[in-house]
Amino acid sequence: MDVFAEINWSAVARNAFDEKIHDLELIKKFKSMSTLTEEDALRFGAELNKSLSKRRMRK
Repeated sequence: MDVFAEINWSAVARNAFDEKIHDLELIKKFKSMSTLTEEDALRFGAELNKSLSKRRMRK
């Protein structure tokens, strides 16, 4: 950080916090409207991971 003393690190951090808060609010809103159960989400995640892994192995 000392190398880039001209950067306003407080502003950088504030922007990062704002983005994270926005992302969390979006997730919370999406989650409140979802009918997907946690079990379904975990199952879909596992299937997606397996599919992506197979795709990566082919390349």
